[in-house]
Amino acid sequence: MTTLTLIVATDNAGGIGIRNTLPWKLPEDLAHFKRTTTGHPILMGRKTFESIGRPLPNRRNIVISRNPDWQHEGVETVTSLQAALALPEAADVFVIGGAEIYRLALPLADRLIVTEIAQRFDCDAFFPPVDPAQWQETARDTHHASSNGFDFAFVTYQRQKG
Repeated sequence: MTTLTLIVATDNAGGIGIRNTLPWKLPEDLAHFKRTTTGHPILMGRKTFESIGRPLPNRRNIVISRNPDWQHEGVETVTSLQAALALPEAADVFVIGGAEIYRLALPLADRLIVTEIAQRFDCDAFFPPVDPAQWQETARDTHHASSNGFDFAFVTYQRQKG
């Protein structure tokens, strides 16, 4: 059975990006993302993939594109979230963006790993609202980035059973 985890960094208003880029520089979050997702399939939308520019190493890269002819070396292309989750050996999948893919995947997710940045940025893409009645915080690891002064936390949420 597939475990679906959404991994995301958000500002304190739920912002995740602007003009298909991250609005902050937070090396600690990128290292956390790499540690957490290495060795697992990652699922993303085409725009997110294009913003990264290459397949991420040591991970199975799965890209959702409405265009069935879209291809890129080193990635598997599917046309829907359901098609991605039906792929063989797609266990412990991490959804890495963008906003529309997060919106589609949130109702199916088992776990959220959120880097909560205690600051507001100019964003045009947002993570969907998380219903506290459906999600329980199970871990919180707080930090301060001395390079830019951001307070942030790595927070894990588990879907409530029942």
